[in-house]
Amino acid sequence: MDDAKNQIAIDALNRIMELELAGVVKYTHYSLMVYGYNRIPIVSWLKSNAQEGLDHAHKAGELVTLLGGHPSLKIGALLETEKHDIGDILHESLVHEKTALAAYYDLLKIAEGNSVLLEEYAREMIVQEELHLDEVNKMLRRPGAIEPFKA
Repeated sequence: MDDAKNQIAIDALNRIMELELAGVVKYTHYSLMVYGYNRIPIVSWLKSNAQEGLDHAHKAGELVTLLGGHPSLKIGALLETEKHDIGDILHESLVHEKTALAAYYDLLKIAEGNSVLLEEYAREMIVQEELHLDEVNKMLRRPGAIEPFKA
């Protein structure tokens, strides 16, 4: 990649890193705010999402340094909605995951034809994010519902 495209890729990876770190904070917060009969499995799921976000941020940061860039110390937007119902948490998760997915698609556009490494990374992450979105979508459906949840 030429220097200009390299910097664009670094910027995109830093954006991904910031979004993933915001996810770590959000999912950790959500895990502390769950109450009720199903608390234990939901908290476990949220905590695993926080860990996954940290792993994704680290991977993006490693690619930033591979390209000769400096990993961002910023974090994506953190908005407290004061809504802590499981449905509200899942809706917020859906919005967050869609934003992260869009960032990976942006990276894929930048990488196509310029870096097989970044293309493959972006594709792998898109698959993971789309599967995660499907998981959240299924959690938002009423039992027995077959049609996807529409936000």
